[in-house]
Amino acid sequence: MDLKNFDYNLPQELIATRPASPRDGSRLFVYNTAADEIIFDRFYNLDKYLPHDAFLVLNQTKVAPARLNLFKETGGRVELLLLINELQAGDKTIKSLSDRKLVVGQKLFFSDGANGGANGRNATRGLSKSAGGIKPAFFVTGQNKNIFLLRPNFSLAQLRDILFKYGSTPIPKYIKNSSLTERELRKKYQTVFAADDKHGESGSVAAPTASLHFTNRVFEKLSRQKVPHVFVTLNIGLGTFAPIAEDNIKNKKLFNEYYKIEKSAARKIIKFKNAGKKLVAVGTTTVRTLESAVKFLEAKSDGLKQNFCGATDLFIFPPYDFKLVDCLVTNFHLPNSSLMMLVEAFLQHKKAPRNLIDLYKTAVENRFRFYSFGDAMLII
Repeated sequence: MDLKNFDYNLPQELIATRPASPRDGSRLFVYNTAADEIIFDRFYNLDKYLPHDAFLVLNQTKVAPARLNLFKETGGRVELLLLINELQAGDKTIKSLSDRKLVVGQKLFFSDGANGGANGRNATRGLSKSAGGIKPAFFVTGQNKNIFLLRPNFSLAQLRDILFKYGSTPIPKYIKNSSLTERELRKKYQTVFAADDKHGESGSVAAPTASLHFTNRVFEKLSRQKVPHVFVTLNIGLGTFAPIAEDNIKNKKLFNEYYKIEKSAARKIIKFKNAGKKLVAVGTTTVRTLESAVKFLEAKSDGLKQNFCGATDLFIFPPYDFKLVDCLVTNFHLPNSSLMMLVEAFLQHKKAPRNLIDLYKTAVENRFRFYSFGDAMLII
């Protein structure tokens, strides 16, 4: 697989730094693979282009404010991205990315007051202060390449509250100088149907961006057209947004991400597929969830009695035989990303006359907005 086939030039001004307002007012790039036809519209008209016998599957994961600014014992600042999407019941440590070098045994604090800094008085109440002074928030206990293991100096039951109070929304780093406040980001970098994890610990560190375009108005129009929808969950982490490395290509795998399909959702998917309805996957994370669970969904009947949970490292790239997905709603993705490879694989599966780079060139020429807050594409 040649990464050069997934490279393209994008003018800086086409990188969206904020979503459309209203969010369903984003542009929609429709590509009909059978007719080799391209249509430009707005997302609120999505219902016009779906097959008459379609149903949607969407990822209802919720983005957590998983970015934390902490301090080393020296007073130096460190920015962490806590990979809460990988948290499982019984875990004692949290995986994290860091923008600074860390060493095993190091202590991290909510305040630089650990070194007598001027901000010591702003230490997180009840967490950084103790009778003996300021106590650490985390201990660095391990390292695997660029991923660090952190042991919190508090109960993991408190993690959710800590993040929502002191963390920030982990929007991608390529969105620079965003005019959105943290309060606005927590709303706009979140789908309107996002659901909390029942344990209150896990969640996503990136949004399922194809779903950011949906509004109640869109769902109402779909309902009038008798297009049902089903929710699944995949908690997004490195498997979705990490750059492709040599190991990924060699092993043909991505980082693990955890997903869940409720038994009621599985029953609906099985029922609709058995009735001949066309499955419209909203987003690449939904595609990976469905294709990872395909044996489970194909083997079960309406008598399904349990939820299906699993971990997936599925790396979809050309050629790939899609078992469940008939149509795809997606955004315009970063060059050389696994997301582009998945979409290209889908185009080839549909025997499309054009490749993804050709479609992206058309999108650039027509000033579509790219990446997480950008416009949408529908492939039918």
